[in-house]
This record gives sequence, structure tokens and C-alpha cells, in this order.
Amino acid sequence: MSSARVELSHGGGGRAMQQLIAEVFAPAFAHAGAKQGNDQAEFLLGAGRYAFSTDSFVISPLFFAGGDIGSLAVHGTVNDLAMGGALPLYLSAGFVIEEGFPLEGLKRIATSMGHAAREAGVAIVTGDTKVVERGKGDGVFINTAGIGRVPDGVDLSGDRARPGDAILLSGSIGDHGVAIMASRSGLGFDTSIESDSAALHTLVADMLAAAPNALRLLRDPTRGGLAATLNEIAAQSRVGMRLEESAIPVRPQVRGACELLGLDPLNVANEGKLIAVCDPDATEAVLAAMRAHPLGREAARIGFVTDDPQRFVEMRTIFGGRRMVDWLHGEQLPRIC
Repeated sequence: MSSARVELSHGGGGRAMQQLIAEVFAPAFAHAGAKQGNDQAEFLLGAGRYAFSTDSFVISPLFFAGGDIGSLAVHGTVNDLAMGGALPLYLSAGFVIEEGFPLEGLKRIATSMGHAAREAGVAIVTGDTKVVERGKGDGVFINTAGIGRVPDGVDLSGDRARPGDAILLSGSIGDHGVAIMASRSGLGFDTSIESDSAALHTLVADMLAAAPNALRLLRDPTRGGLAATLNEIAAQSRVGMRLEESAIPVRPQVRGACELLGLDPLNVANEGKLIAVCDPDATEAVLAAMRAHPLGREAARIGFVTDDPQRFVEMRTIFGGRRMVDWLHGEQLPRIC
């Protein structure tokens, strides 16, 4: 790492965050689960396979179009489990609350969290509350951890992409990031776009049922967006990728907002979309299952995996040229999830 201090970019989902994990946390924890590089770690318990994941939510503002920090905290951890093919079972909820935060706001967050959990079919079974002095926090921070059961025969580790595999995307990108930007004061634009925050485990279950053994891996493109997530997969699987820009769904309002702010939609966070890498022979079966689900209606094949020892992610643009799709450098927008 070039800096001797933690910077915002270390939490942005890009190259800096990967370096922080590789150089600080993974060596210190020194456990195989911490080195898997997936959104969840798998372990054996009795005769079954289970997945365990945790995530922290520091989003600003706490309430935004399409959701709030409570529902987001449930969806985020459910999705981290689902990307390993796990059926989410139990969640924990840890709150760090700033002195003076309105109780009415806290009730609203807790109610939203409970509703999201019941809707996802998971139980919040334990938790923790800490209150910090006024001025030492920013309202509410939430940590959720989750445990899920991995069905027999399911293996969706991020190192399984192979040259020729199809790359699928469940829907339009950038909705969550633009919704947050629009909710922040002082940015000077308005939009009808809402966050796509949603629990994806039932979509994953339908995909697994439609094409057993055909899915190589799944990943949700949250911080760092589509670009960082695909580079993460390319590095983990030691492959390259080739994308078609014209095949990547982006809503006109999202594209317009990104142009206004000088952002690339490929780098903007999502909270209700997934990337799937699958056997090319199963592409149509997986796409049909995705499009039959409410959260996958706009699913599309956006590219394919290549044999590239340099692990480059490239894209053919709508003008017929080619460009590199690189990791996010720095932090486009902090406190996005």
C-alpha cells in the first residue's frame, strides 16, 4: 500500500480495498476461510455445509428512495450468503447509535429491518447495541452477520470461471448509487430512480434449479460496481473477460445522472443485482429462469470469459472500439452502502 494511513479509497470496493485485505487482514487472520476471497466463507458442521458472512452499513443518508439502512442491512448479508448458493437462515444485528439520535427514526429503521427479514424468510436472532457520544458517530451504523445452508452439489466459488463461459447480468446497473446521490443534498439534480436494494436468494434458487451444475459462480456488484466485481472475479479465476457495452442495461435516468456527475455507470454501486458466470451451453436456460423471476426480468448476456494471463477485463464499446474496464481507483462516492 502506498499510504501509511487508511483512506476512504480503502473502503471503496476497488483495488485499494483488495490490497488492504490481502496485506493486513488475511495474513493476520491466517485461516483458510478468510483466504477464500468470496463474499462468504463455507464450513462443514456435522453432515452439512454452511456459509457465514458479515457486512457493515454506514450509508448516508439513512433513508433514501427505495429503502433505508435497515432493509439494506438485511438484503446485503442475505445476498452475500446467496452468492455462494446458500439458503439464508439466521442473521445478527449490531447497532452503533449516536447519542441524540431520534427514537422515532430508530423505530422506523428497526421496523424496516424486521419487515425485510420476514420477507426474505430469515430470522434476526441476536444482536448488540452500543451508543457513542454526540458528535462521535453519524446517526446509526449497523452490522449484520448471517448463516445459511449450502445445498449439496452447489459450488459457486469465485475461482471457477473458465474461458468460453458466458457472463450474465440480472438487470440494469447503477440504480442504487444514483438513488443515493439524488437523496444527498447539494448535488443539484432530481431523478425518479429508486434503489434496487432487494434479497436475491430466491432468484439464485431458481437459477440453480433451472440449470443444475451449470453455474460457475455468482457475485453481486455492490461497492465498485460492475467494473470492480468483474476484475475481482478475473483475478480470482485467473482469466480475462470481454464485454459488450450495448448489452449492458443502464436506465436513461442513470446514464444522464452519471454524465452530469462525471461518473462511469460501470463503477456505480448496486444492491439488488447479480453477475452469473455459467457454462455457455446453459446460457439460455439460466437466462430464461432469471427473466421469469421478478428480480431478473432485464437479465442479459453481457460478455464472455477469455483465456488471458494478464486478467484484463475489456469491453467493445457501442461505437465499435475497445476499452479497458479497470478497477475503480480511489473512492467515487463514500458511504454508499
